[in-house]
Amino acid sequence: MSEVISGDARAAGGGPVRAPQSLIGGLLLIALAALALYLTRDLDQGTLNAMGPAMLPRWLAIGVGLSGLALVVFGFLKEGDALERWSLRGPVFVIGAILAFAVTIRPFSFGGVATPGLGLLVSGPLAIILGGFATPEARLRDLVILALSLTPFCMVLFGDLLNLPIPVFPQALTGLFPADWSQKAVLRATAAIMAAVAAAVFLLSRGSRRTRIDVADHSGRI
Repeated sequence: MSEVISGDARAAGGGPVRAPQSLIGGLLLIALAALALYLTRDLDQGTLNAMGPAMLPRWLAIGVGLSGLALVVFGFLKEGDALERWSLRGPVFVIGAILAFAVTIRPFSFGGVATPGLGLLVSGPLAIILGGFATPEARLRDLVILALSLTPFCMVLFGDLLNLPIPVFPQALTGLFPADWSQKAVLRATAAIMAAVAAAVFLLSRGSRRTRIDVADHSGRI
């Protein structure tokens, strides 16, 4: 029989830090934003009419840094949860997803190991599925549907609407479409196919989901 613990776990002690989790989380976000700004320092930002490769990651880093700063402030002003034991599952899968995205979206070589550039078509779903397993509640079916739905949106947004120089699909894929099609036409067709596959997976697997039955009575006993 499991016990139900009422109330939030509050920070112990009478120090100035009232929410240790918020403080540590904010500091980590600020550090992550600073790293992103440092790594994109040599990239061209461009303008809103002609976005450069640094505009999106740089402003995203600024937003993350401001969010981290807000968490740090709340850590001193509002009551919050104390630090708990950390699990390595989340960081391992999230970092693994980032590395998988980095080595598959463009050609990558390290020593005698080389990978072909697979573009966002492959690296996007791979990163989403790997990152989703950071939580033990993750289900492969839901992650596949999310990956096949979110990746076409990113393909159209970055490759079509914003015209960013992001590899979208392997060059060999263009041979599967008519020769007179433009690159954007191939991109749109690929995105539409992926979205259709996501809808098909959702509809075909919807009936196979098991209904959870709550066998606990009102007293909380099983």
